[in-house]
Amino acid sequence: MAHRRWTLLVVPEGSTESPRSFAISARALRALTTAASVVALIALLGLGAAISAYATPSGRAARADSQQMGRELADLRQKLAVLQDTIRAIGVRDERVRTLAGLPAVDSAVREAGIGGPGSPQLESDPVYRTNPALGTLAFGARTDLDGLIRRANILSASFAEVTDTLAKNVQRLASTPSIMPTAGWLSSHFSQHRFHPILHISRPHEGIDVSAPMGAPVVAPAAGVVILVTRQNGYGLVMELDHGNGIVTKYAHLSRINVKQGQRVTRGQLIANVGNSGLSTGPHLHYEIHLNGKVVDPLTFVLPGAIPD
Repeated sequence: MAHRRWTLLVVPEGSTESPRSFAISARALRALTTAASVVALIALLGLGAAISAYATPSGRAARADSQQMGRELADLRQKLAVLQDTIRAIGVRDERVRTLAGLPAVDSAVREAGIGGPGSPQLESDPVYRTNPALGTLAFGARTDLDGLIRRANILSASFAEVTDTLAKNVQRLASTPSIMPTAGWLSSHFSQHRFHPILHISRPHEGIDVSAPMGAPVVAPAAGVVILVTRQNGYGLVMELDHGNGIVTKYAHLSRINVKQGQRVTRGQLIANVGNSGLSTGPHLHYEIHLNGKVVDPLTFVLPGAIPD
């Protein structure tokens, strides 16, 4: 019985070929039958578990939760897309503001670093994707979009900080630039390297401009600054100087009165003195000089065109 063999005879239908036979021992047949039974049993158990998972209340609840989460993730990705468009529009405005501030444009490769940036994780390695590919794909996409938006927002934040600092410095620089005339009147003498002095009757440099005005006419600060000198000087009479920063110092001579003290901080348009006739002078006027980094320059190069008197 142990050596019984089974023979399978195969006869081709409608053929003249000879029948073929296959012999198999009873032991091998039993082993093959057992293996087939085990495979069938495992398949049935798996199918039963799957049906049970979806058929039981807990299985249906899990499936409903998964579907709801999928809908919420899809909605989140739509909102992230809208936010991405908003950040892109802000980026365009940022470039315009940078241009106005005199700053170079942010490199496009840097600005777009928020999209698919380096170090992005792979979808296949995502744990949610391995258990639920559909849900994992949505979750992975939302997370990737959010990471990109955060990076782009950080780039915008850094750019805005640079623009703000630059504009603040520009505002301070403009406020400290002597761009208005210190007194109203008429221009009686220009800046010149060779001017015939009306009293000394010799030719020598005139290191400023003279503005004729009534005695006691107000003299105002042409820009923000600090009073660094209040004194009397030979030829100049009553004199004062303002330091405006950035290497700019203004000087006012032939004054009748000084209304500020040394060390005092003043703003543009603030009354600082009054026109006089002190020192070597043929009549009431203001002698006005500008020194840039220690060298005298023509004050009219700083004054706005509309503020220059005839």
